Formats: sequence, C-alpha cells, structure tokens
Amino acid sequence: MKKIRLRKVIFLLIALGVAAFIAYSILFPSGFDDGATYISYKEFYESVEQGSVETATLREKKIMFTKRNDSTVYATENPDSPLLKELLMRHGVAVHESVSVEKIIYKILDYSFYIIFFVVLFVLFKRFISPSTFRVVRKTGVTFKDVVGMENVKRDMTQVLDIMLHPENYKKRGIRMPKGILLEGAPGNGKTLFARALAGEAHVNFIPAKATDFESMFMAIGPAKVKLLFRKARKCAPCIVFIDEFDGIGTRRNYSGSAIETENTRIVTALLNELDGFQTASGILVLAATNSIHALDEALIRPGRFDARFAVPYPDEAARRKLVEMYSRKKTHSAECTSETLAKLFSGFSCAKIESVLNRASLIASQNGKDAFTLDDVRAAIMEQ
Repeated sequence: MKKIRLRKVIFLLIALGVAAFIAYSILFPSGFDDGATYISYKEFYESVEQGSVETATLREKKIMFTKRNDSTVYATENPDSPLLKELLMRHGVAVHESVSVEKIIYKILDYSFYIIFFVVLFVLFKRFISPSTFRVVRKTGVTFKDVVGMENVKRDMTQVLDIMLHPENYKKRGIRMPKGILLEGAPGNGKTLFARALAGEAHVNFIPAKATDFESMFMAIGPAKVKLLFRKARKCAPCIVFIDEFDGIGTRRNYSGSAIETENTRIVTALLNELDGFQTASGILVLAATNSIHALDEALIRPGRFDARFAVPYPDEAARRKLVEMYSRKKTHSAECTSETLAKLFSGFSCAKIESVLNRASLIASQNGKDAFTLDDVRAAIMEQ
C-alpha cells in the first residue's frame, strides 16, 4: 500500500513538472514579443556610458530598459556578463533582476527530485531499520519434549535455564550465567528447534534472527541492526536472543579495505560492544548457531562473551528410531519398514535428512501407484539425496 502511494506521488510531481514546462513554452516563447523597441547592445552600452539610461531590468536573454525623460521601453540582448550589473549601478541606473518562469520551473524540478530522493531514501531506511525488523515471539509453543535426542545438551542447557530463572541463588555461590552460548553442529540437526524449546521451557520471550537480517545494500545498516536487536532485547527481558547462521556475520575480521569486509568488521565490532554492554543478571541470554566455529572471530568466542559451547550431534540410533516414528506417523509404510530397520539405514543422517528421505519415499510410492512405501522406495529416496 505504501509503495503504491509513493509511486503515485512521484508520478504526480513529474507530471506537474512536465505540464508546467510545456505551458511555459507555449505561453512564454523566447523573443522580443512584449512590445518593446529593440536596439543593439552597442547603442545600449553607449547610452549607459552617457548616463541617459534610467532603469534596467535584467532578464535571462534580454535587457529591458528606459531612458530619462522618455516613456519608451527599450530592449536589447543580455550578454550575461558578470560585470554588467556593476557597470549599470556605477552610472546611476536603477537595476532590477527578473527571474524567468523557466528558471522557476527548473528549480521546482530540482527540488522535486531532491524531495523524491530523500523520501525514497527514508522509506528504504525505515524498511531496513524498522522497529519491527526483529519480531518478539511471546510463546514458542515448543519444549524439550519436542526435541528428540541430544540428552547431554538438554542437561547442560537445563542448568543454564535454571541460572537464568534464579540468578540470585547462583550469585551467592559465585556462579554467573554465560553471556553467550554457541550451538555448533551440522545443518539440519535441530539447533533452531532447540533454541525455541529452551525459550518455551523458560517461558520467556524469544527473538529469532539470522545472518541475512543484518545484510543490506547500504553501509552501516548492519551494525545499526545489531544495536536495534539488543535494544529490543533489553526492553523485552527476560528473553532469549537467537542468531542463526552466525558464521555469516561473525567471521574473522579482515582489514583488506573492501566494502564487504569493512561492513563485516563493523558488525563484529558492534556485536562485541553489545555483548560487553549488558550484565549477566539482565535476563538476556544470547544463543548463536553455527556450522563452523573455526570461522568465527576469536574475539567473539573468547571467555566472557560466547563463553559456552554445546555441540549438537547427529542423532544416535535411539534418537533415529524416535525420529522415524515421528516423521512416519501420518505415512503408510510396509511391514518391513520398521523403526529399527530404518534407524540403521539412516546412520549418519541429520534430523532434516531423515524427514526429507521419508517424505520422498512416500512420493515415490505414490508415483508408482502404491499406497505404502517400501524399503526399495526408501533406498531410492536416499540415492536422490
């Protein structure tokens, strides 16, 4: 709706400018058609030297002037000399400058361009750094019951959760909550689901973000978004801030001087400042998910910032059985496709890949006119992955 309104305003301004220019061209054509008596510039200059010129009106292309004791209006060419006005004033001529309609139209067009430019810039800037850029999820609707496997990680995170909810109890024992926690693991193993489950267990606000949220065609927008994210987190505390694809913005700083590297350096620096700026007792926990911890800037992952690391592993056989049961709950399969058989077949698969293979196997069976998928369909789906 706003885009349509902006286009209408731009179109209207351009149309008015073009119409005004055409109207001027028709109503005020160039030339000496205003009834004045034309004389050469040489005669005009001589009259000025003699002191006989009383008034002179300087226009863009001509000079309208009158002589002393003479009611006739004369006209001559305007050489557009920077010394002409001084010459006239030195000889006692009352000088007036007339701004042409053409100049006014050009000024209107110029100002219209600047207005349009700044309006568009403001709209884009507001779009990229709008307070609604990062949404606050009040209830995630996910708990640890929805997360299959990762029992060791659950145990560690449950303790962090307890510190977050009861900071005073741990403060007496000299224990503080980590400012930042890194979840490292291969794609598709449920890092995002785990973060949502932690927020659901804690019954706190959840602010999800990803690396692409900080990217922009304009320089310095990324660091501004980092500040916006943490400012919103402080207002919504207690809360969990989750940054997915963290290696997309937290990579090692490179001072090569290129625009991309400069922006990345500013984003990392902004992150460092924000992590150092809030206290562990503020009720804000920062979670970041990454596929490669080795790509991150060393200053980010030093103790005191992202000082806790949890590996999110591939599901073990017991977890794979549960995942098979969960993902095939609404699918029809043959008797040979037991959860134990498929769990062994899916060894080394991520959670997302298991779901994808089972879905593809159902599609293959449907394409072949079968109501239930078989082990052959599952193997064919694996070959396509």
